[in-house]
Amino acid sequence: MPERREGEQSQGESGDEESSSREKPSSREASIGGSDGTSVETVGARAVVVRRRTLLITVVATAVVLSAGGIGAAGLVKSPAERAASEAPPPADVLTAPVEYRVLKDSVVLRGTVRADQTVEIAALSAGGGDAVRAVVTRTPLREGVGVKAGSNLIEISGRPLFALQGTLPAYRDLKPGAHGADVTQLQQALARLGHTTGPDTKGTFGAGTKRALTAFYASRGYDPLPATADGGAALTAAERTVTQAERAWEDAPKGKAKSRAAEDLAAARAERAALEAIDGPMLPAAEVVFLRSLPARVDRLGTRVGTEAGPGTELLTVSSGDLVVQGALGPEQRALVRAGQQVEILSEATGTTADGTVTTVSEQPDQNTGDSQDSGDGGSGEGSGGGYVVLVDPTKKLPAKLAGEDVRLTVTAGSSKEMVLIVPVSAISSGADGKAVVTVYGPGGGHRRTEVTTGTTGNGFVAVRPVGRASLREGDRVIVGATGDTGGATGGATGGTAGGTAGGETGGDGAGENGG
Repeated sequence: MPERREGEQSQGESGDEESSSREKPSSREASIGGSDGTSVETVGARAVVVRRRTLLITVVATAVVLSAGGIGAAGLVKSPAERAASEAPPPADVLTAPVEYRVLKDSVVLRGTVRADQTVEIAALSAGGGDAVRAVVTRTPLREGVGVKAGSNLIEISGRPLFALQGTLPAYRDLKPGAHGADVTQLQQALARLGHTTGPDTKGTFGAGTKRALTAFYASRGYDPLPATADGGAALTAAERTVTQAERAWEDAPKGKAKSRAAEDLAAARAERAALEAIDGPMLPAAEVVFLRSLPARVDRLGTRVGTEAGPGTELLTVSSGDLVVQGALGPEQRALVRAGQQVEILSEATGTTADGTVTTVSEQPDQNTGDSQDSGDGGSGEGSGGGYVVLVDPTKKLPAKLAGEDVRLTVTAGSSKEMVLIVPVSAISSGADGKAVVTVYGPGGGHRRTEVTTGTTGNGFVAVRPVGRASLREGDRVIVGATGDTGGATGGATGGTAGGTAGGETGGDGAGENGG
């Protein structure tokens, strides 16, 4: 049976369908070859179109890449002239600064620490009174940062209080009845401030009135004072019995020699009783009082807690009193610039608080316990002295309590122009061969105008100036203080002096005239 070639159609196979399809050829066949084209021709036409499109895209892409490469290469390649221009220094320019109108101050800057006028570190002295055999913290009525009033109980050790009283003399002994001295006077004054008078005792004598006042003070704080005598008054009690017996013996004695002897015995008994009465009564142990120069005070640090042993020397708490002051340290080169009475600006960088103050004292000799002036970058002297001259600053107004212990910056006004003046940087001043001082004013169009001036107060890199004669110099004018690049004669007048440039027609060498002659 003969094989049917591909593309031939049998008239017996689906005649109706083939007739219908042949009558309506596809639009693609019609576009390529008409209605009699075959399927092979259709596939071939499609392949040709695809190849043409691919070739066109490839050509275009190659052209784009080559163009970009050419542009990049052109940017990298420089001519000798272009290379020289790119390596040349930047164009010359001048540096200017404005003329200011203000009070000129010469300042010394150093660091300081805010502290109280008096700071007392309190340590335990004894194991307490009564039956205590160990020193133990039994109560801490105050917290850190709280205020301390006169008569406050700072801490309790083994059931015994530690009171804060006002006074300048530290407690150095137990104050007992019969004592005399300035410390007794201080106690009497402290008790009187709290409402416990000591009359009729004379000033400085621990008598019956002081005993009564001290006993009342302890009672107002919920404590009993310790007895001044070791036996707790037993000897006085015995002496009182002796006096009673002597009185009875004197009453019963017959007249004559017996009566006289009874009277002598009675007098002796009464004298002994009086002596014991003078030393008997309440006492104020040195371990139960802290005298502070001014009250109220503050608890800066509480170094213990309830239940902690507190033997002699154990740190208990730190208390500060008095207004806050600032203590700083000056380097040797600053010492000659600072003296009592100078104005000071106090700045706390941590809180932003500022305040004014006055230098009260400057030490004559360096204190080896203080560090060198400052290496803070604020104008201190840096390292090298091993000690500093202590300077105390008293704030004009009370500093906030939160600044206690803060490190602050102190700016001391070492000199001042007293009134507002025109000032320029020191580097703006130049002088010619004739010794005249001039500044060069830089105009908006780049022009220069040399102005003769007289100089005055200097400080912090500035100098007060005043134009000479009819010369004009106003606040806001810009004066030349330096130059960048090689400006030649363009800034010769600004940098002035006999070494000034001559190019461009402005000669700074003679320092005279607006154009340098």
